[in-house]
Amino acid sequence: MKTRNAFQHEEVFVQFIREQKERFYLLAYSYTKNEQDALDVVQDSIQKAMLSLDRLENVTYMKSWFYKIVVRTAIDFLRKHKRLQVTDDDTLQYLTPAQEDVYENVDLEHALDELPQMYREVVILHYFEDLKLADVANILDIKLSTAKSRLYKALKLLKIQLEDVKGETAHG
Repeated sequence: MKTRNAFQHEEVFVQFIREQKERFYLLAYSYTKNEQDALDVVQDSIQKAMLSLDRLENVTYMKSWFYKIVVRTAIDFLRKHKRLQVTDDDTLQYLTPAQEDVYENVDLEHALDELPQMYREVVILHYFEDLKLADVANILDIKLSTAKSRLYKALKLLKIQLEDVKGETAHG
């Protein structure tokens, strides 16, 4: 039988999912690069979260707790299916809801796609999902210092890639 606290957690969780579903979809999509797979990852993540909701001690940690579930589910999905899919820009634009912080810059989007996953996920979680680096480290199960160094390395790589693109368009 569920405790009163479990029911409160469930209500908060359902509301949280309703408000943030597009963000979770975009996060899953950043891993799967496929609309249906991203939807499956989000659905699986919600199921996993509902089953373990009673283990969430404090609802203030719900955001980072659920992000961790989505990231792990997406990674598990990719391992299980052993594939990565590339999506063309038109499809990505069509699938992306009109939001200010969604990848507006196509060059940046391509540069992000070129990053190794361990760097890309730190950038996405920190800059696009507005998570603190401590939360990013927690979600990815890495040390804070590792998250900081990956972010620094990712930004360095992005800068190099974006300068290369800029140089190509100037000379092209």
